[in-house]
Amino acid sequence: MPTNDLTLKLLLAACCLGLMLTAPARAEDRDDAPPNIVYIMADDLGYGALGCYGQTKIHTPRIDRMAAEGMRFTQCYAGSHVCQPSRSVLMTGLHTGHTPVRANDIQQFLRPQDTTVAKLLQERGYATGGFGKWGLGFEGTPGHPNLQGFDEFFGQYLQVHAHFYYPYWLNHNDGKHMLPGNEGGKREQYVQDVIHEQALEFIRSNHEGPFFAYLPYIIPHVELVVPEESEAPYRGKFPKISIQDPRAGYIGSEDGLTTLAGMISRLDAQVGEVLDLLVELGIDDNTIVIFTSDNGGQSGGKDRGWTKMTDYFEANGPLRGYKGTFYEGGLRVPFIARWPGKIPAGTTSDHICGFWDMLPTFCDLAGIEPPTETDGISIAPTLTGSGIQRQHLGIYWEYARRNGIGRAARMGNWKAVQANPNGPVELYDLSTDISERWNVADGNPAIVRQITAFMDGAHTAPREITTDFERTTVKDYVR
Repeated sequence: MPTNDLTLKLLLAACCLGLMLTAPARAEDRDDAPPNIVYIMADDLGYGALGCYGQTKIHTPRIDRMAAEGMRFTQCYAGSHVCQPSRSVLMTGLHTGHTPVRANDIQQFLRPQDTTVAKLLQERGYATGGFGKWGLGFEGTPGHPNLQGFDEFFGQYLQVHAHFYYPYWLNHNDGKHMLPGNEGGKREQYVQDVIHEQALEFIRSNHEGPFFAYLPYIIPHVELVVPEESEAPYRGKFPKISIQDPRAGYIGSEDGLTTLAGMISRLDAQVGEVLDLLVELGIDDNTIVIFTSDNGGQSGGKDRGWTKMTDYFEANGPLRGYKGTFYEGGLRVPFIARWPGKIPAGTTSDHICGFWDMLPTFCDLAGIEPPTETDGISIAPTLTGSGIQRQHLGIYWEYARRNGIGRAARMGNWKAVQANPNGPVELYDLSTDISERWNVADGNPAIVRQITAFMDGAHTAPREITTDFERTTVKDYVR
């Protein structure tokens, strides 16, 4: 536990500078070629939604097998408790006190001066492709993915566009990919499937490598809909609950639990198809595949329908809270890494890590000197068992509210939450209270002071937002 002045000074210095040292052993110092990198990220998939993390009602055999063939992390954290800043943290290696995009707000996007992991890998000679939900810039902005390091991007650039599974078009680089099967209210082209097929084609086309395939898939975020073949195995197995969305143009389900289970199982099958393709192409042993989620399971909705579903499936496991909260249920996510011959099969790691660590990790694996300004530490030593794994002195999250900044931090086993900017700092000991049931702040004033000082030092002023963009509506995507 960080309990002395020297530790505190080191914490504040590291945080204020935004600097974290990375492990010294890089791929360019080894004899092997840089690996292909596949990063699959689900949307709103809770920590307990997979069989390998304790799920018993929803079947996820392919992801469970991926965990059995690789390493399962128990203490990995999303960049934020909501999607857009979480993706910014992933791309930039900077936590939400430093990253350019800090809220779900289309007026915030990446800019030319921002360093992204895609840019770094592209410069290294990687073919770079993204398939799914971007959220960090759209047409006419410098945050467009083709301007941020992606040779190809296919999917939905705005996060609100990615709410819909039957829109009549998708983004493809600078143009639109039309979906005539979804015109006039038809539901013939399930866009998760369309996106997935494009991702597989990118891997096929670039299998000689090296390539970076970023797959930020949109399942199981709203809408609540999936083709019947994914619902059929679950029909009649759960209480039949109608889950509707009150927003115009959004699809709901008369059998919500069945639909959600089907969505997650469809995602599982598609992860399996990615793994099978790597074997088919003969590149399985030189490709690291990571599976995770952008934040915790969802709550809310009409009559709090999404809360009912998350609770019924215990989709956030034993964790308190949901997406949009600073408790573990909003931030701790599944994280599985597989790389045959390099990552030991059937292993579990309790190393504390997060999305900010991906940029230095991928730099490490690809033989790239990481940028000086990063809040991340390479986890390559943990993955491969080679080199010395450095630890975070502390990790941090924030989210702007009308009356200030809500925030949270973890230092060792201590977790602090200050959801209300004017409220008290709550303190939890995660070593004995993973569910964050007992606020022990009153009994540990020195620890509260230390973590509060750490959080104070972790924040830098956000840059000015751009306000000259019109907001889109459902009519722009669905008709």
